[in-house]
Amino acid sequence: MAKTNGLSTPVKLKEDLAELLGATEMARSEITKKLWDYIKANKLQTKTENGKAENAGKYIVVDAKLLPVFKNTNSKSKSGNLTDLRKIKEGQTINMMQMAAVVGANIE
Repeated sequence: MAKTNGLSTPVKLKEDLAELLGATEMARSEITKKLWDYIKANKLQTKTENGKAENAGKYIVVDAKLLPVFKNTNSKSKSGNLTDLRKIKEGQTINMMQMAAVVGANIE
């Protein structure tokens, strides 16, 4: 049997993310894929910061279902970048590069 690495090892999802994705455990790679599937299906991308959803671009527009998940995010990366989304509101955006921080903040 093949050994799993960090991205394919199942992790426990915190309540808000588990509710959004409909599972209590999954691999980080699958979490990211399912989040992107949701974002694309609901046309929640935009080319401009805090722009209207237009289903293209590097910014993700926060909707009511993403809001509780994104609000759990308050972390510092190894490079020292801070991602604090605790005060984000519906309709605001995050940069797609912040998705790793969102995933990391919503797993145990």
